[in-house]
Amino acid sequence: ESRPVPEPGPNEVLLQMHSVGICGSDVHYWQHGRIGDFVVKSPMVLGHEASGTVIKVGPGVTHLKPGDRVAIEPGVPREVDEFCKSGRYNLSPTLFFCATPPDDGNLCHYYKHNANYCYKLPDNVTFEEGALIEPLSVGIHACKRAGVTLGSKVFVSGSGPIGLVNVIIAKMMGAAAVVVTDLSASRLQKAKEVGADFIVQVKNETPQEVASKVESVLGCMPEITVECTGVQACIQAGIYATRSGGTLVLVGLGPEMVTVPIVNAAVREVDIRGIFRYCNTWPVAIALLASKRINVKPLVTHRFPLEKALEAFETTKRGEGVKVMLKCDPNDQNP
Repeated sequence: ESRPVPEPGPNEVLLQMHSVGICGSDVHYWQHGRIGDFVVKSPMVLGHEASGTVIKVGPGVTHLKPGDRVAIEPGVPREVDEFCKSGRYNLSPTLFFCATPPDDGNLCHYYKHNANYCYKLPDNVTFEEGALIEPLSVGIHACKRAGVTLGSKVFVSGSGPIGLVNVIIAKMMGAAAVVVTDLSASRLQKAKEVGADFIVQVKNETPQEVASKVESVLGCMPEITVECTGVQACIQAGIYATRSGGTLVLVGLGPEMVTVPIVNAAVREVDIRGIFRYCNTWPVAIALLASKRINVKPLVTHRFPLEKALEAFETTKRGEGVKVMLKCDPNDQNP
């Protein structure tokens, strides 16, 4: 349905949206109407991986002007609480977040957003790359929480979009070897394409068998495991696989209650860390993209105009390709 074009508030910008990626969470809300405690109670606009062009700025905005191309960070603090003061604004309980009930997302022609969370894109960074900064940010935040550094041996569990961005960022941060596991051979090939050193296709092995396969291809147990599936057996494999004294970061979200070999992790001093989205990652991602230190273009496998959004969502739901991108500006054919 068409809506009136919104007016930007004092510290907001009005955007003509350009590229919006579809995330697994968007599909989940569409299909199930909830993720954990976040329940869709009234109609909600989806979309939170996005870029667009500024068409109007509020009176308080000085760093952006009409015509600027920007990437949008979807999480905006509503108040300066203890989490904002400590630089971890992603943990603020009152955070606004695009396409998380009850907050509308930006899969539309026109959208207004807090100007401080819109980041100007350099000329050599495309709208599509700008939209990919959101999933890329999950990889940056996860690899930072994991402590990836020069020479790290890293195990990434799951080769979906989030697994792939973790491969890209782990390699960028100096990982010497990255091994990826998945059920899908085609997704594992994509992992190879974006820089994975080793791939392991999992069929029906036990978690311990998966862990020993990871160890045998790496030649050692990884110091760091980034678990991107949320599947119980994969979390178990992650604990078994991680070297004593290492770190397991849980990125994928599955069922609320999971049975894991916690004593195995405890007695081997394996640190288990969680992540919630990201914070302070857009400037880092833009710098990496502008300097061509990373290439995210292979992630986009399908493109649809906004009018074919349903088809795009069906494609994502079937698990085809990697990242499905919607084009919201009917007048612009550039990526």
